[in-house]
Amino acid sequence: MLRYARNDGGWRLAAAVFASLLLSSAQASDQRCVVDDIEHTVCLPKPAERIIALSPGATELLFAAGAGHKVIAAVTFSDFPEEAKALPRIGSYNRFDMEAIVAAQPDLIIAWKEGNPREQVEQLRELGFPVYHGDQRDFLDIASTIQRLGILAGTELSANTEATRFLDGIAHYRDQFQTKAPVRTFYQVWVNPLMTANRNHFIGHAITLCGGDNIFADLDRLTPRIGVEAVLAENPEVIIAGGMGEDDPSWLNAWRPYSNIVAVQKDNLFFVPPSTLQRPSPRLLDGIDLLCQHLETARGRR
Repeated sequence: MLRYARNDGGWRLAAAVFASLLLSSAQASDQRCVVDDIEHTVCLPKPAERIIALSPGATELLFAAGAGHKVIAAVTFSDFPEEAKALPRIGSYNRFDMEAIVAAQPDLIIAWKEGNPREQVEQLRELGFPVYHGDQRDFLDIASTIQRLGILAGTELSANTEATRFLDGIAHYRDQFQTKAPVRTFYQVWVNPLMTANRNHFIGHAITLCGGDNIFADLDRLTPRIGVEAVLAENPEVIIAGGMGEDDPSWLNAWRPYSNIVAVQKDNLFFVPPSTLQRPSPRLLDGIDLLCQHLETARGRR
């Protein structure tokens, strides 16, 4: 059984140590056991061969772990990598087609703790399907999830390589931006209702990594609902938005009339394709790269 050790100061060392442990355990037995993000132990008698992903992020993580060829179905908007677009659909992340899932007879289901309907996920467990619950809050969570999925799928080597690559990328941005002057930043997750991310969300960690000062870092919920008035009162220097699509920065247009805030005065209204910054996968590095570039542009406009 694997329980990933949190050691923010030694991520790469931790990844190497766990890789060696996993290889030795894999040689001893085909059984695969990990502890998921709700502290449930998930055990399989042998590596999974028929996996269903219940969120787009879970789909990406499985491919990142080298297990994409074992994914037999996914939910809507599971569009990366390219092969994921051809997967059969079993509903959306917030409402599954239970009959289709049962008919597919998966030997592993990857659920999203914060986004999937609990009653449906619990029903799948009661029907006897092994369910792994994912709840990635930070960079180490993403890396450890890749490794744990690799264990369950029997793709440990690929998973460990990708987890290490991801953490090396995070370390690169930390080294580059940790001493930069802070930039007061508002990140818009959604438009109606207006939503953002607090400091504990991986988006919040990305903002901090790039030297941003998240104006809503201290709110209690991971993705709190806020009002326009709250944004205006905080007067951000930068507004970063996702959007309804990968090439749709239209959310930013609603902020342009508010000429009393610094972000508008300096034209610091920036777009990041939502799938690169709002899914807990290695593609977060792409979103972080754009985010850091935007904050650096804002520094240059002071």
